[in-house]
Amino acid sequence: MAGANGGARPRLVPARMRPRDIFRVGGVGLRTRPLRAFLSALGIAIGIAAMVAVVGISSSSRAELDRMLDALGTNLLTVAPGNTMFGDAAQLPEESVAMIGRIGPVQQVSATGQLSDARVYRSDRIPEVESGGIAARAARLDLLDTVGATMASGTWLNGATARYPAVVLGATAAERLGLGSAGPDVQVYLGGRWFTVVGILAPVPLAPELDLSALIGWEAAATYLGFDGHPTTVYTRSAEQSVEAVQTVLGATANPEAPNEVKVSRPSDALEAQQATDEAFTGLLLGLGAVALLVGGVGVANTMVISVLERRAEIGLRRSLGATRGQVRTQFLAESLLLSALGGVGGVLIGIGVTSGYALSRDWPTVVPSWAMVGGVGATLLIGAFAGLYPAIRAARLAPTEALATP
Repeated sequence: MAGANGGARPRLVPARMRPRDIFRVGGVGLRTRPLRAFLSALGIAIGIAAMVAVVGISSSSRAELDRMLDALGTNLLTVAPGNTMFGDAAQLPEESVAMIGRIGPVQQVSATGQLSDARVYRSDRIPEVESGGIAARAARLDLLDTVGATMASGTWLNGATARYPAVVLGATAAERLGLGSAGPDVQVYLGGRWFTVVGILAPVPLAPELDLSALIGWEAAATYLGFDGHPTTVYTRSAEQSVEAVQTVLGATANPEAPNEVKVSRPSDALEAQQATDEAFTGLLLGLGAVALLVGGVGVANTMVISVLERRAEIGLRRSLGATRGQVRTQFLAESLLLSALGGVGGVLIGIGVTSGYALSRDWPTVVPSWAMVGGVGATLLIGAFAGLYPAIRAARLAPTEALATP
C-alpha cells in the first residue's frame, strides 16, 4: 500500500535475539515453575549420575588393579599338579622346586604342600565336620617374599619356628577362627595337636588360596603331620621380560617324566579376567543408566508440552507484539536445553560424588574420565534438544488470535 507521499511503507524487521536474550527468555518458564523444573531436571540427573558413577567406579577399580599389580608385579607364575591320563590326581616330584630354581630367568621360587588329612579348629571340642573350610599347608620359609605377602599380626615362620608346632594363619582363616592377633598364648587345634599362632597374614591378592590356609613349616609338617614332601603349589618369580619363556618350560621342568600332568598359571591373568567380568557388568549398568536418562528425557518432553499448553496466552501476546515463529520456537527450545543442562550438570556432580565416596570407602584412587563428564552433559543436551523440538514447533505454529482466545 502506498503512503500519503506515494512511497511504499517501510517493512518492519523483527529485532534479532542475542544469546543473552535467548538465555533470559528461555529461563522464564523455569523461574515461574521451579518445582516442576526441578523434578524434570531430577529425572535427567538420575540417569546421568548413574552413568557417570558406573564409569567412575569402574575406572577407579581399574586404577586400583593397576596400582596393585605395579606393587605386586605380574611376573608371578604358579605350578600345580594336574591329572593323569586316567583322570586321577597327579603329583609333583619332591625335587620339582629345586629343578625350577635352576631355570636361568627364575629369580625366586617357593612352595606349599597341602595336608589333606589335617583339620584346623579353634578348640579340640569342636565337631570334626565343622572345620570352616580351612586348609592346612606346609610352607617353605621363602614363601612370604615370593608371593608378595605381608603380615597383619605377629611374624612369619623362621628357621626355629618352622621345626616346631607353630602356625601362621591366612586372613580369612583367622577371621573364621575368631582370632584378631597372634601371640604366644594363642593356639589352634591342628591335625590332632595344639599349634601356637605366631602370625596372621594380610590378604594375598596374587595367592588367594593362602587367605583360607593354616601354614606350618616344611619340617614341622613332616615331623608332626606325616607330610610326604611333595609340593602341591610352586610359586616362581621371573625376570619381567622372560615370563612368557619361563611359562612355556615350567611344566617340563617341574615334572620331566609327565609334563602334561602339570598346570601352569599366571595369577595376574586371573585378576585381569575378573576385571573383564566387572567391565561386562559395567556395560549392563550403563545400559540401565541410559534407560533412566531416556525416561528423564520423556519427563522433559512432557514438561515442555504442558508448558506450551499453559502458556498459550503468553505465546499469543508475544506473537501479536511482533515475535516471529522462529523466536517463539527458539524460546521453548532454549528452555528445554536449559532444563536438560541443569539436570546434566547436577547428574555429573552427583556421579562424581558417588564415585569419590565409594572409592574412598575402598581406599581406591578416585578416577572419573573426562569423556564421561563431557559426554554426560552432551547427552543431556541432545536429549533436551529432541525432547523440546516438538513442543517448540507446536508453540511456534500457534496463531496469535488462536492463542489469545485461549482462556
